Formats: sequence, C-alpha cells, structure tokens
Amino acid sequence: MPLPLYLLALVVFAMGTSEFMLAGLLPDIASDLDVSVGTAGTLTSAFAVGMLVGAPLVAALARNWPGRSSLLAFVLVFSAAHAVGAVTPSFAVLFVTRVVSAVANAGFLAIALTTAARLVPPGKKGRALAVVLSGTTVATIAGVPGGSLLGTMLGWRVTFWAVTVLCLPVTLGILMGIPTHPEHSEETDTPALRSEVSQLRRPRLLLVMLLGALVNAATFASFTFLAPLVTDSAGLATLWVSVVLVLFGAGSFVGVTLAGRLSDQRPGLVIAVGGPLLLVGWPALALLAENQIALLALVFVQGALSFAVGSTLITRVLYEAAGAPTMAGAYATASLNIGAAVGPLIAATTLDTVGDRGPLWTSGLLILVALLAALPFRKVTATVRSREVLR
Repeated sequence: MPLPLYLLALVVFAMGTSEFMLAGLLPDIASDLDVSVGTAGTLTSAFAVGMLVGAPLVAALARNWPGRSSLLAFVLVFSAAHAVGAVTPSFAVLFVTRVVSAVANAGFLAIALTTAARLVPPGKKGRALAVVLSGTTVATIAGVPGGSLLGTMLGWRVTFWAVTVLCLPVTLGILMGIPTHPEHSEETDTPALRSEVSQLRRPRLLLVMLLGALVNAATFASFTFLAPLVTDSAGLATLWVSVVLVLFGAGSFVGVTLAGRLSDQRPGLVIAVGGPLLLVGWPALALLAENQIALLALVFVQGALSFAVGSTLITRVLYEAAGAPTMAGAYATASLNIGAAVGPLIAATTLDTVGDRGPLWTSGLLILVALLAALPFRKVTATVRSREVLR
C-alpha cells in the first residue's frame, strides 16, 4: 500500500482519539461541568451530528479545492477547537467545540477516503480503506485508553490538550507526503455536483448506507457507555476502563484488518458470518456483564465483529458511489456518523430505565433491525460486480 495512505491513517488516529476518548472521560466531564452522565454523553452525539452534517456540506464546498491544502486546513481547525474545549468552564461551549471539531474531522475524512480510493489500483478500495481506518482502531487501542488514563491521573482537560499537540506534527506529514495528484486518479472532468448528488437516488447505495449506519449505531450505543458498565455492573476499578478500551480497540484492529482482505471480493461472507454473531454477542455481554472474564473477552470479540462488518459496509458505499468521485467519501462518512449520532442518543434513554446494560440491549436491537433490513436484499451486499473491479 502507498505510503500516503499511512500518513492519512496517522491523522485519522489523532481525530479518532478525540472522537472515541469521551467513552472513558464522561463521568469526570459530567462531574466537573455539573451535568448528568447521560447529558455528557450527548457530546458524542454532537460530534457525530457535526460529522454527519459536515461531511456532505464540506465535501460539496471543497470538491474543487486542492486536496492537500484542504486536508491541512481541516487539521488546523480541528486542533484549535480542542484548545478552546480544554479551557472552557461551560458545557455549552464544550458542546459547540465538539461540533466544530467534528465538521473539520468530517471534511478531512470525506476527502481522505476519496483520496485513498484514488491512491490504489481499481479493485483494492477495501484494502485502502482498511489502512486509513486502521488509524481509528489504533486510536481505540492506544490513543483512547491513553487519554482515559491521562484524564484519570491529570484531569480530562489535559487529554484535550494532548489531542491539540498530537495534531501539530501531522501537518508536516500532510505537506510532505500527500501528493497533489494521486497516481490512480482519473484524468476526466469532475461530474457536476447535481449528478453526484443524484447518485443518492440509487436503491443499492441507499441500502448499504442504511446498513452501515445501523451497525455503527449499535457499536457506538455500547462503546459510548462502557465506562459505567465496567465500574458499576462489573465492579472493577476506574483504571480498568482503560483496559477494556484497549481490548475493544485491539478487537477492532483485528476486525478491520481481516475485513480489508475480504471486503473487495467477498463482502457477503463477512456480513453473513459477522452479522449474526454480533446479534448474539451484544445480549450475551448484557447477561454476562457481572462476570469480569466474560466481559473482557466479549468486549474484544464485539470490537472485532463490529469493525469487520462496519468497514465492509462502508467499503460497499465507496463502490456503489463510484459515479460520485468527489462525494463518495462524504456519503461513506455520513453513513458512519448517522449511526454514531443516533446510537448513543437511543442508548442514553435506557440508562434510567434499564440501567448500565441498557446500551448493550440497544445494540442488539439495532443489529436485529439491520439483519432484517438486509435479508431481502442480501445479493446487494454479497455480490461483487465485475465492473467494480475494473474501474
């Protein structure tokens, strides 16, 4: 895989650390800013909504901008938003900074996914996407637990400062490593924006976007509220939150890596095997949460399955949106973040009624809906059309 893909992954690592780190910081943020944990959980949804709105909007505005300059600008805005968030005493201001940083993240990711697809030969979009998304999974392995540990020791604000500093060397990598004209980009005129947006009328594209959103909603519904599950249901010390996040991240890295080798040619296999296992796994975790060994094992497994199935569906979005070369990354990003916005919101409503395990039951229900929606159209996600590989 080309070196620039790994530079993009490095940026996604920094941004992924920010996106996911709140899972280990929510109790401290809630206490410091005098809000409930459920209210603090809306910061995750705020980030997701910012990415959901920002991805298509920024991609549409930046479709004719120089790609490398756009990527650099988004990283700088992202860094500045975290600096403001690190010093504010107001939950409302922190909420706004999450939206702003999410819009910057969305713009970066939308362009990065499109750039990644152009850096590799046709038929290897899945592997390219796996490299870029590995930045997210490494963030859950190292960045998020590290942020959680740092927040536990020095306070959540220090974690925000750490993300700000982490972004600075990344800018040099963008300037030096990202080519102005990717090697495999097509030398044709960019389609009109109206033509690219019209791709959203295609049922196949809408279906894979919906499925990707549902699976990601299930992932974030539980991931966002892992901290209270670990400390309350499992009865473990606060420092174990970092261990659980590492396990989830390690699983997600395994899942996205394996899926990257299969999602181009055998997407149906990943979905047919991973989907039902996810459906069993979330309720099993809810039932066995008090068993500490079972908790640790299932968190790893669910991380692997969630990212394997989710990344495969997002790869399908890139293939199905091939007629929208500058907007395909935005559609994939939107699909990811519709789920990331909706999942925690639904899960938060279960905390007062069902308790700490409510988000796990929510995840199981969302996977069930995804499988029921996919069943009548399983050929759409299982079939690799020859013209996809030849593009």
